[in-house]
Amino acid sequence: MKICIFGAGAIGGYMGAKLAEAGADVSLVARGPHLAAMQANGLTLIEDGQSTTLPVTASDDPEELGPQDYVIITLKAHSVPPVVGRMQPLIGPDTTVVSGVNGVPWWYFHKIGGPLEGTRLHSVDPGDAQWEGFGPDRVLGCVVYPAAEVAEPGVIRHVEGNRFSLGEPDGSKSDRAQALSKALMAAGLKAPVRPRLRDEIWVKLWGNLSFNPISALTHATLDVLCTDPGTRAVARAMMLEAQTIAEKLGVKFPIDVERRIDGGAAVGAHRTSMLQDLDAGRPMEIDALVGSVQELGCVTGTETPTIDTVLALIRLRAKSAGLAA
Repeated sequence: MKICIFGAGAIGGYMGAKLAEAGADVSLVARGPHLAAMQANGLTLIEDGQSTTLPVTASDDPEELGPQDYVIITLKAHSVPPVVGRMQPLIGPDTTVVSGVNGVPWWYFHKIGGPLEGTRLHSVDPGDAQWEGFGPDRVLGCVVYPAAEVAEPGVIRHVEGNRFSLGEPDGSKSDRAQALSKALMAAGLKAPVRPRLRDEIWVKLWGNLSFNPISALTHATLDVLCTDPGTRAVARAMMLEAQTIAEKLGVKFPIDVERRIDGGAAVGAHRTSMLQDLDAGRPMEIDALVGSVQELGCVTGTETPTIDTVLALIRLRAKSAGLAA
């Protein structure tokens, strides 16, 4: 089984290191100093206080790697459509594309059934780049839970979590899903195959939709924005609007809004990914985490006044910082 991780930064690097340590045939696509360090010195994983350096196959040229059984995409959502063309040498007749990207996935309405079957989402797949470039039948969904960081080029520090939930768009326990699950579990990762992956997508998105833009607008950490009465109320309103949309699409939430916000507060003084990106001068995942939910509101005929307001503010914040897409 040949596995290529496209976008081997923090999360992709963590998964790649675990697979390499287990002896899997894995390759990593990265760039810049991080790639140079991996090529020169191997990939170092710091986990549970232990440091392990592993020789890895790393490149910035997919043609060097050739067709794969699985291509696991761990880029930021907005970074994927522009590189679909570059990824084509990795894709053979039977390649599965695993979408380990935050937010509403571009394939959301593939094999969902009903009147919205095949609906395409411009906010996360402008120009249908992925729908046409990969084809939805190749896709295996993935919800990413671990937290990790690139401590320095070539060095990944694992923070917490090791679960990568997998799921077919039609909810089946396919051979390809179970084969990848076994490979990930052999590497010490949790990789359940879920019949209702969209439910998990929404529970994670619930927090990302609200906590990320609020933190970037206020520079508050999770513990503060989830307990301050004003920002907690804004987050709650956004999440309730999102819940209405999701339930119209058949999603079942295993917890309520208050418990989800309390869970965010319990994480502590964490700076969300959007706040980290803003501070580092990197583009933020605005469309994948917030714009996509607004678009789904339009698709389902659901009003989203709070989401609309916060989306307008965070888009202007990005523009003011010179980070607009």
